[in-house]
Amino acid sequence: MEKGKFSDKIWFIILLFLAVVFLAPIFIVLLNSFKTKFSISQTPFLLPSKENFAGLSNYITGINNTGFMSAFFWSVFITVFSVAAIVVFTSMTAWYIIRRNNKTTNAIYYLFLSSMIVPFQMVMFTMSKIANVLSLDNPYGIILIYLGFGAGLSVFMFAGFVKSVPIGIEEAATIDGCNAFMTFWQVVFPILKPTAITVAILNTMWIWNDYLLPYLVIGSDYKTIPIAVQYLKGGYGSVDMGAMMAMLVLSVVPVVIFYLTCQKYIIKGVAAGAVKG
Repeated sequence: MEKGKFSDKIWFIILLFLAVVFLAPIFIVLLNSFKTKFSISQTPFLLPSKENFAGLSNYITGINNTGFMSAFFWSVFITVFSVAAIVVFTSMTAWYIIRRNNKTTNAIYYLFLSSMIVPFQMVMFTMSKIANVLSLDNPYGIILIYLGFGAGLSVFMFAGFVKSVPIGIEEAATIDGCNAFMTFWQVVFPILKPTAITVAILNTMWIWNDYLLPYLVIGSDYKTIPIAVQYLKGGYGSVDMGAMMAMLVLSVVPVVIFYLTCQKYIIKGVAAGAVKG
């Protein structure tokens, strides 16, 4: 057997093993969402049987007890508008920083990069207090907070891609009568599409699954899905595991579909954002 073919088979086996390891928890949650809550703790790794098959009762119970539809609406609202704000404002910021390229814009750029170093836990109490003082503790104000936390990585990725965009294209647009606003949206932003989609995917997965920030800022008044799932916990730590598994499945499905639809852009966008100018 040729050495190259043998190494390819080894890598295939390794990657197949990793795929099973990563997918197994999702598969187990899906299986247990159709079991009775008592059988989940006794036989969590077995397929549902006639004795413990719960049908859709776990899903119905979870939706009724958590206010899932309301939580789903607020999760979609916050995620869509937060991601849109991040993509629009950070792309413009990165373009301005790279094209100006002076001491001030360089300082701003490194300020964005430094924000990625600071752990969220260091600023969460101060942030929640400021959000309350500025009346940002609602589904509309939290969009600005997500914009702030997501700006660092997004500006970094957009800036790397903008460096690879020939400035002659923008100069030609200016000669044709385009102002800065028209040049960016009609010429530059369409070129940034791969990175924009990558930024959107990464931030969608983060914001959709985020529990701590919505819990600190908007609490239970406007529950998102991660917060709503926690309401299945009863007194003294009791948990309706069947309903919780069902709600976990419903919360994962939208973001998985979104990721599978757009996954081909991730590597392309990350590679493009890594270009050095």
